[in-house]
Amino acid sequence: MSIAVFASGNGSNFQVLAERSRSQQWPEPVSLLICDRPGAKVLERAEQLDVPSASFIPKHYSGKAEYEQEILELLLRKQIKWIVLAGYMRLIGPTLLTAYSGRIVNIHPSLLPAFPGKNAIKQAFHYPVKVSGVTVHFVDEGIDTGPIIAQVPVQIDETDTLESFAAKIHRAEHQLYPKVVRDLITGKIRTQE
Repeated sequence: MSIAVFASGNGSNFQVLAERSRSQQWPEPVSLLICDRPGAKVLERAEQLDVPSASFIPKHYSGKAEYEQEILELLLRKQIKWIVLAGYMRLIGPTLLTAYSGRIVNIHPSLLPAFPGKNAIKQAFHYPVKVSGVTVHFVDEGIDTGPIIAQVPVQIDETDTLESFAAKIHRAEHQLYPKVVRDLITGKIRTQE
């Protein structure tokens, strides 16, 4: 049994999760990357880390159900127990939600319920708020609406630029996400099953 990370872009959270799962010898390591964008940087990171990856292009399927069914078949063959979203820019549908009930988590770059959806870092920075942060939550059918597992605040300083604030958010993600995922797979945090 192991972990599949779903990612669409750069993949820094994927890399941190994969490296920590090995260096800390998690009982269930990151052993598969699922990507929905060919050519995404995360695929290069997976190759460098020797983590098997699979790309599924949504427009090549008749709909979300068919797309997710093919992913599900691979997950089952690989004996994947957990799905960890890390910059996966697509809503999870009923096929995966049903099969992995209580075993899909996501990280979001805001203190939910504030700033759900895309561009949360930019939204918080321009709102402006004094504090935003990072949230890890279980995934449900909504956009960043699942039960919150953990949050950490990140201060927006007067001297911050959007880039410096984004870097602070990413550092917070890289600290929080591996800890929460490890606590989930070792049973320190109860699942939502």
